[in-house]
Amino acid sequence: MHIYPLFLLILIISPSLWAQTPDTRPVEHEPPQTLEQASAMRQRAKQMNNEADAAYASEQEECYKKFLVNRCLDAAKKRRTQTTIEARKLDSAGRDFQREAKRAEVEAEETRRTADLATRSTEQKAQAETYRAEEAARVSAREQKIAKKAQQAEAGRKKTAAEQAKRQAKEEKRAKRDAERAAKAPGPGN
Repeated sequence: MHIYPLFLLILIISPSLWAQTPDTRPVEHEPPQTLEQASAMRQRAKQMNNEADAAYASEQEECYKKFLVNRCLDAAKKRRTQTTIEARKLDSAGRDFQREAKRAEVEAEETRRTADLATRSTEQKAQAETYRAEEAARVSAREQKIAKKAQQAEAGRKKTAAEQAKRQAKEEKRAKRDAERAAKAPGPGN
């Protein structure tokens, strides 16, 4: 007969214990719009996990003081699990945004490198053309200088040959005059 009052007491207390079950509705989080928001979301998720662990530890202590220990422990564990799931969703949203931002950054860098490579290639082609044109101009100037020196040398040879011919003609003329004078001059025996 002592069991009956105990059973009634359990039935009366049971609804109050059932009311302690966690709210199973998922909390909706807005997706982050910036890296700072994503970082804050991940920080909040970490904080939620830490708070859930601390709350679970304190609830465990309280449960051991109650009559229905296992039911209380199960409810505390469900609340901790629900909070952990929400924290995981929050962390996942922040991590996904950070990953996407990093991917976009890498793609932008790759696009910039490709554009730089195309620009650099165009610049190198232009520099090569300029170098070839300058080198051709130097070769042409060198050839003109050599041709001019050859012309000057030829002119110098012609001038020297003309001067030599003129000297020889003068010497021949002088020799001829000397010969004529010698012929007109009375000889030693005459």
